[in-house]
Amino acid sequence: MTKKEIQKIFDRFNGMNIMVIGDVMVDSYMWGRVDRISPEAPIPIVSVTKRENRPGGAANVALNIQSLGANALLCSVIGNDARKDIFMDLMRDSGMVNDGILVSDDRKTTVKTRIIGSNQHLLRVDEEDNGRISKSAEKQFTALIRSVLASVRTDAIIFEDYDKGVITPAVIKEVLFLAREKGIPVSADPKKRNFNLYRNIDLFKPNLKELSEGLKTDIPGRDIEKIGEAARRLQEEGNIRYLLITLSEMGIYLRSREGGKLVSTEVRDIADVSGAGDTVISVATACLAAGMSPEDMAVIANLAGGLVCGKVGVVPVDKQLLLEEALNLFSRKQ
Repeated sequence: MTKKEIQKIFDRFNGMNIMVIGDVMVDSYMWGRVDRISPEAPIPIVSVTKRENRPGGAANVALNIQSLGANALLCSVIGNDARKDIFMDLMRDSGMVNDGILVSDDRKTTVKTRIIGSNQHLLRVDEEDNGRISKSAEKQFTALIRSVLASVRTDAIIFEDYDKGVITPAVIKEVLFLAREKGIPVSADPKKRNFNLYRNIDLFKPNLKELSEGLKTDIPGRDIEKIGEAARRLQEEGNIRYLLITLSEMGIYLRSREGGKLVSTEVRDIADVSGAGDTVISVATACLAAGMSPEDMAVIANLAGGLVCGKVGVVPVDKQLLLEEALNLFSRKQ
């Protein structure tokens, strides 16, 4: 790609509306110093200096979409509890509307608390419900999604599945029907429970662990030939247009109808891998919706995932920094 073509794609992000459907959560952080070990047990004592809440899960995907300049249409189910207000405030502060958020008396708003001492991630505490949403909530939720799709032109839909129960077989079936009816491309970032339900979609982004669990087979992490064969099998069985398999420090394996290839990662310092998958699916979907080729899409998404790994905690990608890195990378390739 030329510099002009890359800039054109990034400019195109600004006019997009991308729907994100999935499990949202509050990513809560406790930051502090570690100066000593507890006398009660062989564990560090963290002297807390700062607390912070951030949009997490599917909300972090939506935040990445917003960071690219597009408009995120976030659809999820949260609990009718005290944490609900925290989450709604985070949405408002991020510039997102809550038209696609269903509040349910039967759910708990998911909160993941990370304790970080002296820039080291020491502990995570999860408060959540993992069961599927009720049939009543399921009907209300699909009706809500239908309403949002009817009111706003949508350029792409992302299923961000954290396996907390918001995405059910009925939700997937209804959304895929609506997407086909309206000609909207669909992406999915899967987990084990619904892995084989994402069929006839445009982009599927498992990591290696999810791929192994979904296909019920052991895939060696550095055996590109076996990864490629698993990708081919999954693509054919699911009628999937493009597969992006994230391979941690090795990069991303792209599988299209024309074949597969490994997109190697750029060498950089890694501070925290949290949220990197959210960034990859966000950027890849936006690039695909903007008309970028699958090979270039994989390169840009891989760059974006690497950039957020350089930050501590779950953070969205910086569009300007991503653009600069993309321009430099493609300039070197020419």
